[in-house]
Amino acid sequence: MSPSELADWLRLTLIPGLGGGRQRRLLKAFGLPAAVFAAHQSAIAELIGDKLARALHDHDASDAIAATQVWADQPGNTLLTLADAGYPQRLLELPDPPTLLYVKGDVSLLNRPGLAIVGARSATPQGESNAAAFAGALARAGLAIISGLALGIDAAAHAGALDADGATIAVIGTGADRMYPARNQALARRILERGAIVTEFPLGTQVAAHNFPRRNRIISGLAQGVLVVEAALNSGSLITARLASEQGREVFAIPGSIHSPQSKGCHRLIRDGAKLVETAEDILEESVFSGYASAPPMPLDTPAEPVAETDETTDHLLAALGHDPVSLDTLAARTGLTADALYAILLSLELDGHLARLPGGRFQRLT
Repeated sequence: MSPSELADWLRLTLIPGLGGGRQRRLLKAFGLPAAVFAAHQSAIAELIGDKLARALHDHDASDAIAATQVWADQPGNTLLTLADAGYPQRLLELPDPPTLLYVKGDVSLLNRPGLAIVGARSATPQGESNAAAFAGALARAGLAIISGLALGIDAAAHAGALDADGATIAVIGTGADRMYPARNQALARRILERGAIVTEFPLGTQVAAHNFPRRNRIISGLAQGVLVVEAALNSGSLITARLASEQGREVFAIPGSIHSPQSKGCHRLIRDGAKLVETAEDILEESVFSGYASAPPMPLDTPAEPVAETDETTDHLLAALGHDPVSLDTLAARTGLTADALYAILLSLELDGHLARLPGGRFQRLT
């Protein structure tokens, strides 16, 4: 694509108020963006109204276009339009595919078979361990792991895939020159070494709540299925699961403790028809993933890499307990505390009614 053609695509997507639906309406009517801009204003107005028709001809996006073309010329950066052969084919199946994608890293991964793994930002240690373990097993089987670079489950899924020497794709809700949250900057750098970061938002786009549902449709759209690891009833992950179902993708969910708020969203999904999974093998057995290597059995009570907690306060120990039965050895790994220190705190919590001691030397949180 020539620089002038790319400039026309950028100009079309940078007009304030001209959303993806209207952009596609114009492209369907006139062809490529150059033909859109060459069309008479009255013909444009019939499709998108007078105000937007004037904006289409009058809005000056030259500075933003120049800056984006400089960005695209940098190694590892790619712009993909709806007309490009490398545009992700699964996104073309959506009723609202992005007109333009900004990609950093390995653009070919966007057409690799993949599974999205999403869940709570305020995840439990067990939830993060489950996300990392599933991501690692499925990445070793050859799937790209897709998530949203958020804290909690998203970050654990990306890290799990990378730790397994697999590929991962982060779909973000900001411009490609912004990384949110800042705490995941190091993870983003790791992703760029063997994965990709993708967004439909122009350079300079800051964090905004209304951007994330748009981001979520790309997460599910790039994937052949979505796995929800942990989610509260009001979680954005349930939006991703709903979008996946509407897009004809498989929806999977991991069950959890009935006492955990972070399991209630998964339980609702299962009740509504999502497939309950306990191992990565359960996902690979689905026909949509046929032909991929089988992953080794991976029961939920065998986390790949427990998340360490070093704060010795009661609140942090309760967080490390999660809501599933857990052994002393696992707690020690999560907290960094010695067995003697743990026993003292656990006894106090037990006496206060915060936890129960179970057979086999395990503990379960009650509150």
